[in-house]
Amino acid sequence: MVNKMDVNELHSAGLASLPLTRVKRLVGVYVVIALGTLAALAVMTSVAPSLATSEAWGHAVIVAVFAILLPLRTRAALKGSGSGLRAITIIGCVLLVVNLVEAALPGVFPGWMRVEMVVIAVMMLAVATQSIRARRNPSADHR
Repeated sequence: MVNKMDVNELHSAGLASLPLTRVKRLVGVYVVIALGTLAALAVMTSVAPSLATSEAWGHAVIVAVFAILLPLRTRAALKGSGSGLRAITIIGCVLLVVNLVEAALPGVFPGWMRVEMVVIAVMMLAVATQSIRARRNPSADHR
């Protein structure tokens, strides 16, 4: 069984509603933050190595992997894929929890990265909330 709809069904069902538009924007910001984090670490590796720890690099690589995966699933959700929307919700919830836990670990990550983690957690709370709204009431206009 395939969970796809054609474009006309998608718009008539309201799946391209405001919550998914918000998700798309938040995912775009997430990608920018992920790329910015990698760029910052690259610079800090040579300028201030104490701020570019191996833990920070590990976190940044994982964030970058999700920066590839999340836009793909968002695109699928915008095309009407139920599994894409479910994946966005799951990824958002996992990233929310993991980033909050990592930010709370004492002495593991540099301060600047803790701020980045909290920002990502807040964004993922919004992503999860909006994707849940889209899943619960796909035909309503959530303005």
